[in-house]
Amino acid sequence: MNVTIEIHYIANSRLTQSGSFRLRGKQPVQVALDFWKQIKKEMSYHAKLEKVIVDGDKDITDLVRELEKSEWRSIEQDHSNLPF
Repeated sequence: MNVTIEIHYIANSRLTQSGSFRLRGKQPVQVALDFWKQIKKEMSYHAKLEKVIVDGDKDITDLVRELEKSEWRSIEQDHSNLPF
């Protein structure tokens, strides 16, 4: 099953990128977050997420932001156990 994801963000200006992705057992929110991470990695400017639309009508922006925060919290907890 495919899902269409449209990401609106601000970098040097307002931009939009979209694509069609296979879910491959993942939830659309996870696929959208992976797409967002890819966009940020390719940007030379700091990018700020504005909106995430799935299949042309469903706004999942808040879900993507929460998942991203959750992943960051998990990384911070893993690093808090380091001996230095």
